[in-house]
Amino acid sequence: MAAELNDTALMLRYRDGDVNAFETLYNRHRGALFRYLVRRIGNQQLAEDVFQEVWSRIIRNRQNYRPAAKFTTYMFHIAQNCTVDHYRRSGKHQAMVSDQDDGVPEPTASTGNPVAEAEASDIRRTLTDALKNLPTEQREAFLLREESGLTLDEIGEITGVGRETVKSRLRYALGKLRQCLPEPDVTGINDG
Repeated sequence: MAAELNDTALMLRYRDGDVNAFETLYNRHRGALFRYLVRRIGNQQLAEDVFQEVWSRIIRNRQNYRPAAKFTTYMFHIAQNCTVDHYRRSGKHQAMVSDQDDGVPEPTASTGNPVAEAEASDIRRTLTDALKNLPTEQREAFLLREESGLTLDEIGEITGVGRETVKSRLRYALGKLRQCLPEPDVTGINDG
């Protein structure tokens, strides 16, 4: 029953007391939210704290929920606010990220070719490092778009900027990320 309902309907049901609707929402979005927070904050432990705070706020404010936007926009807006609140409380700048592994396992597809798998692992590591070096606003726009699949307007609503600013941030982020990644082998011929 709850599996067929969209997020807005589930949140409205939860607002009206259906705990199973919340469980469905949580299970549906916990992975994407946690990945976003880990990559946004750069530290798994801090991301776990903010992750818990996001869901706590959703629970506390369920009676005030109004479906003016998609649930994911609402959720990521809360995540943005919780992240900013965390940095205000700790006195740390938002752009600080850990140089350590973010603790989120990267999806891998076994090709049976150890060289190809090693190259893919190197590319993932390079991309992760490049993301950490992006300015905060560009990293945030990129992660909201790529990790969460939000539209430009939804990202603008979450971050409090206009659509054109979001497009600009994404364009600069993609340009910087492309510079960090190796050129693809278009010939189909490997050096080995």
